Amino acid sequence: MTTALDELRTLHHAGRLAAAYPEVAVLLARLTDAADRSEEQIADELARCGSLLARLDPQDVLAHHPHTPAVTVAVTGHSATAALTDPLLAELARHGLLARPVTGDHGAYLRDLTDPGSELRRARPELTLCVLGADAVLEQLPLPWTVADAEQACARLLERLETVAAAHTAHATGVLVLNTLPLPRRLTHQIIDQQQRALLGAVWREFNARLLRLPAAHPALAVVDLDPLIASTGAATDERLALYTRSAFSAAVFAALAREAVHVLRARRGMTRKCLVLDLDHTLWDGVLGEDGADGIDCGPTLRGEPYAALQRVVKQLAAQGVLLAVSSKNDPGPVNDVLQSHPDMTLRAQDFVSVRAGWDPKDTALAAIAGELGIATDALVFADDSPAERALVRHRLPGAAVIPLGTEPAWHVTRLLADGWFDTPHVTDDDRGRTGQYRAAAERARLRGSAGSHEEYLRELGTVVRISPPRPHELPRMAQLSLRTNQFNLTGERIAAERISPPGAGAGLRPLAVRVSDAYGDSGLVGALFVRETPDGLHIDNMLLSCRVLARGIEHGCLSAVLSHARGRGLPAVRARYRATRANTRSRGFYPSLGFVAERTDDGAQTLFRHDLAAIPAAPSHLTVQADFEGDTDEP
Repeated sequence: MTTALDELRTLHHAGRLAAAYPEVAVLLARLTDAADRSEEQIADELARCGSLLARLDPQDVLAHHPHTPAVTVAVTGHSATAALTDPLLAELARHGLLARPVTGDHGAYLRDLTDPGSELRRARPELTLCVLGADAVLEQLPLPWTVADAEQACARLLERLETVAAAHTAHATGVLVLNTLPLPRRLTHQIIDQQQRALLGAVWREFNARLLRLPAAHPALAVVDLDPLIASTGAATDERLALYTRSAFSAAVFAALAREAVHVLRARRGMTRKCLVLDLDHTLWDGVLGEDGADGIDCGPTLRGEPYAALQRVVKQLAAQGVLLAVSSKNDPGPVNDVLQSHPDMTLRAQDFVSVRAGWDPKDTALAAIAGELGIATDALVFADDSPAERALVRHRLPGAAVIPLGTEPAWHVTRLLADGWFDTPHVTDDDRGRTGQYRAAAERARLRGSAGSHEEYLRELGTVVRISPPRPHELPRMAQLSLRTNQFNLTGERIAAERISPPGAGAGLRPLAVRVSDAYGDSGLVGALFVRETPDGLHIDNMLLSCRVLARGIEHGCLSAVLSHARGRGLPAVRARYRATRANTRSRGFYPSLGFVAERTDDGAQTLFRHDLAAIPAAPSHLTVQADFEGDTDEP
C-alpha cells in the first residue's frame, strides 16, 4: 500500500512538490487517519515527511500558490533543537500552513529572544519556540552540589525567562512558546539522602509551577507542560543523544511538543473549531441500535460499556466549555431520540446537542446540513466516527472539516478525540460556556421566522436590543476571541490578540467598543466589536466585527448609525473606515457604501478606504432598539 511518505517522495523526486503543495495537507490527513496505528508510528512518519518538506523553498510554493497561508516560525533553545524542525514543519503542513523556518544559534536563546538585532527578532516570527531541558539548570550547578544549589539555579533560570517574556511582550511579534523542564532520574538519584531527594522534587516542581503561571502576566506567552506528554510518549530523553548531541529530548517528545506548539498557533490564528459531530453506534455506545435495540447497546459501568461512558464524560466536559455537540448517525430518528431522552446509562442527553441528524443520508450531507442549521461553515466542524469509509467520504467531500479517526479499540477513543486539540482556545469566556443555550435560542428564532408572515414581521416580533459601550475589563478576551473566530463580518479580516486591545480609559492604541445583543428569546451576549480611534481628521473605524449568529437582523446597520451620530455630536469632520477583502468577507464589500460612505482610495488590490461626511446619517432600522454609551458613563445591568 502506498503511504503518504511514498507519495511525498514521488512528488519530491519529480520536482513537483512545490506545485502540489495543497495536496500535502490531504496526504498528511490520510496518514493521521490510520486509527489503529500507534501514535509513535504516526509521529515517526510525520517527522520523515517533515524532512522532505524542509527541502522546499517557501517562495517556490508561493509562486505556484500565492494565497497559501505562510507562517514564519522560529526555533531556539538552550541545547540542540534540530530534531524539532521536521515534526514542526509536518504539523504546520497538515493544517494547510506553509512554514518559513528561522533557527537560532546553538545555546544562544537569551540573545535570540532579547536582542532587537538578532536574526530571530528581525524575522518577526508568528510562532517562536524556545526549547529548554534539564541542562539549563544542571550547567549552573557546582561540583559537588546540594539541593540549595539547585534551588538557586532554578531561581536564576526563572529570572532569565521572566526577562525573555517581558522582552517578547514589549517588542516581539506572535506567540512565544516555552516548555516545562522534566526532572531526570539521573539528577534526583545523585542525592542519596531520601528526604533531600524529595525536597529536590518539590523545588523542581515549584519552578515549573511558576513557569506555568507566567502567561497570566504575559498573554503573548504560552507554556507547554511536558509532564502529560511524557506520560504518553515514554522517556523524556534519549541518553545517547543527550550526551553526544546535547539534544534535550527524545524524538517522541519533540514530536509531541511540535504538535502542541502548532495547537497554540492555530488557536491564536482563530482556527479553533466550534462543533463536534459524533457518530453513535460504536462511538457513543457499544452495539448497533438498529440491530440490537435500546436494550442491546451498552455505555454503562460495565467492561463492555465503560470505554463509551468515558468518552461521553469527556464530551460532556468539552461541551461545558462552549463546544457545540451534534449527532450524525445512520439510524432511524425515533429510536435515537428515545435513547438520548431516556436510556438509563447515557451521560449525554438530548438537551446537550444543538442538532441531531439521524437518518440515511450520506454523512457529508448530514454534516453540511448541521453547519447550515447552526449558521457556521463546514470548516468549523470536527467529525468523529469509527467507520473508515464514512471518514474518507467526509474528507473527500468536505475537505475543510476536521476528522477524528476512532479505531476498533474503544479504549483509545478519548485519546484520539483529544489528540489534536481542535477546540483549544487562548481563553474560555462566559459567552463560550453559554453557547449551547444561545444556539438553542437561535433554533427558537428559526421557528418564529418560519411561522411569521414576513421577514419584517419576524424582526419586529424579535424585539432586538443592541447595546454599544466600552467593554468591561473581563470582556477583553472575548473581544479578541471574536476577532480570531469571526470571518464573514470581519471587515478587515485582521486578528487582534487580547494584549493589543487597550482597556477602557487607557488612552492609547485601538479603542474598543463592545456590541451586545438581546431579544425576546434571551441574551446573546457580546457578539460584536468596533475598534475606533479619534484624530483631528475624524473618527476612524479600524475594524468592525459581528458574529455570524446575529447577522441578517440589521444589527450592523444600527451600530454604524450610532457611530455616525456620535461622531457628529462630537463635532468631528468625518468618519473614516477601511475594508480589506478576504475570501470569507466578500458579502460585506458593499456595507460601507450602503450607509453613505464614499470610497476615497484603494491602497492595494484588497483594501479600500472610505469616508462619510456626516451630512446625512442613516437611521437605525426601526425594528431595533439601539442603546449607545460610547464614553462608558452609565452602568450596564
